[in-house]
Amino acid sequence: MLIHPDKSCLLVIDIQQRMAPVIHEADQIVSNCEWLINIANRLEVPVLTTEQYPQGLGATLPQLQAILPPENVMEKIHFSAMSDPEPNRRINAGKHNQVILIGMETHVCVLQTAIELKQQAREVYVVEDCVSSRSPADKAAALARFRQCGIYVVTREMVAFEWLRRAGTDTFREISREYLR
Repeated sequence: MLIHPDKSCLLVIDIQQRMAPVIHEADQIVSNCEWLINIANRLEVPVLTTEQYPQGLGATLPQLQAILPPENVMEKIHFSAMSDPEPNRRINAGKHNQVILIGMETHVCVLQTAIELKQQAREVYVVEDCVSSRSPADKAAALARFRQCGIYVVTREMVAFEWLRRAGTDTFREISREYLR
């Protein structure tokens, strides 16, 4: 299945102040997430954000807060965003059949959210270069499990090019200049 900008939303999972410092390759992951969020914003793909128990793990990282719609930030206590009423309601209210997931931790919150979204009969895409865990082995195990569950594992460029659909447009030229070179 190709990812379509009118049928998808981007779900940013738990990229928080006290979590990021212990995540493997956090700086690169956060940079990749920022890149994809910026493209989603440019293409008007809805971006939703979760924060796992922010009283303990802090808020979303400031550099991401600056580009995320504040009205779309949702607190959660369950590991799966779909097990918490507000994120579940907001994601289902959007009627987006395709959900693209980025964030932390791959083997916990991203995994459980992806599986529950799949159980809701959605097309679920996990962006491999925009997710991480404390341990590379946990991330690798989660990526294998996604594939076993029929969840698509993609890269940020795959998502961007599928959202763009074609070259030769003003939007493509603008995004190409800023993000693809």
